[in-house]
Amino acid sequence: MTFVRVCGAGELEEDTPKRVALDGTPVSVVRTEGEVFAINDICSHANVSLAEGEVDDCHIECWLHGSRFDLRSGKPDSLPATRPVPVYPVKIEGDDVLVSLTQES
Repeated sequence: MTFVRVCGAGELEEDTPKRVALDGTPVSVVRTEGEVFAINDICSHANVSLAEGEVDDCHIECWLHGSRFDLRSGKPDSLPATRPVPVYPVKIEGDDVLVSLTQES
């Protein structure tokens, strides 16, 4: 599994998604509840950026229609989304946040 640096850990504000591009794939990187998560940045219901939504209780909410996705699994827990979005493995090395595009789920 190949990991790529996407940002510094110090660049991540608690509960504030950061949109990055990794090999052309849009990814939202989120620090919440003491962990860092990486989830595909495109809502599975509508083609909009999840990084523009709010984070709460380890979920990210799509700002357009209100679907919420679990940052750990990518699964939606509210309509209108019914399909999960990919989540990606994250490693922290020093101050570097590293993400692999190999999907966890």
